[in-house]
Amino acid sequence: MMRVRIATRASALALAQSGGVARALEAALGCQTELVPLVTSGDRLADAALARIGGKGLFVKEIEEALLDGRADLAVHSAKDLPAKTPPGLSLAAFPRRADPRDALVGRSPGARLLDLPRGARIGTGSARRASQLRALRPDFEVLPLRGNVDTRLRRLVERGLDALLLACAGLERLGRAEVIHERIDPATLLPAVGQGTLALETRTGDELEAAVRVLDDATARACLGAERAFLAELEGDCNVPLAALAELTDGGRLRVRGLVASPDGRELVRGEQWASLADAAGAGRRVAEQVLAAGGARILERLRAELAP
Repeated sequence: MMRVRIATRASALALAQSGGVARALEAALGCQTELVPLVTSGDRLADAALARIGGKGLFVKEIEEALLDGRADLAVHSAKDLPAKTPPGLSLAAFPRRADPRDALVGRSPGARLLDLPRGARIGTGSARRASQLRALRPDFEVLPLRGNVDTRLRRLVERGLDALLLACAGLERLGRAEVIHERIDPATLLPAVGQGTLALETRTGDELEAAVRVLDDATARACLGAERAFLAELEGDCNVPLAALAELTDGGRLRVRGLVASPDGRELVRGEQWASLADAAGAGRRVAEQVLAAGGARILERLRAELAP
């Protein structure tokens, strides 16, 4: 019987996600699976500013090294952790059905809603994307940096006297903590991260497993992520800059792709939007990026990169 070693981050959320993939593979392929938990650079440097120490790739580097050197056969990533480019020798082989991509508001008071929070409300988030959009939406908010695992963040909601914190709906659902969500925030209010809610299954290019795991691939998830990652690639957005994108399949079968770039203080926020067929998903993502760049996004990104330069 085939045995599949699955590399994953060692966090509770990553293990829950990888465990779900493992069970699905066992059912679909009749194989055995083994989780290979790894601590990534991003996990070890939990208190550092991601953009200054290497960006989102810090959460996948060690996992991809385990694939390349043969310690693992498959990697399960949160797609929003992936840099725009995949290393030579590796392939993103499958994308299971997407979970809820929206951001979640977790309030200290029952029934809390983002737009109804009091003036000067203190909101915790570890995301530059969320922070910039919050500041654009409500300049009166006090946005406070907050990193750590989900349990740590939920605990700090009370310990630090915050009014609310922002997390991903998908992560809370996968951890069985959906009951703490007070509001699933409309993307028109807070546009999600590229790939939020989507899992990416990565293999060595040409391995037998590359074709086998496609049994878990969802065509809509693949197209939507393709549009969002095309937006990311066009912006060269590997650093943790305030950008967001969401592609959604509408009831009419058309793909709606939205993207934005913002300044960290929220004073500048540039949006773009395209409608396309599923077959033109990546093209639509690129066109949204071109819209955003032409409307002022290029200036914002240039300034951000200059500030982050060593």
